[in-house]
Amino acid sequence: MELITEPDLYSPSINDIGNYVDKIPSFNNIKHGLRCPCGSRKDKTYDTHSIFASHIKTKKHQSWLVDLNLNKTNFYLENISLKNTITNQQLIIAKMENDINNRTMTIDYLTKQIVSNSTTVNDLLDFD
Repeated sequence: MELITEPDLYSPSINDIGNYVDKIPSFNNIKHGLRCPCGSRKDKTYDTHSIFASHIKTKKHQSWLVDLNLNKTNFYLENISLKNTITNQQLIIAKMENDINNRTMTIDYLTKQIVSNSTTVNDLLDFD
């Protein structure tokens, strides 16, 4: 069986005034390539610095970066909403785990009761 590896996901940097800007990461530590979420090519993996440098100059990538900068407030609000969703889901999962544990203990208890109270009948014809 072979280990499946995923390329790293590119994320732009933030400059001094809080805008997203392209900063090409070092490819020395990127072993499986880099994938850009701009949407220009979904399954494209960039393996070298020069190939990725040419990618970030494309119109599609540049418009994606402009769109990120225009929607910074929306991303912040979305982040808050997603944090709330995660907290609620964690509470739901904890409650469900407790319910499962309680039901498992009930099943174990009832199983022990059945086993301890069961009578063995060897001959069903002689059963009165």
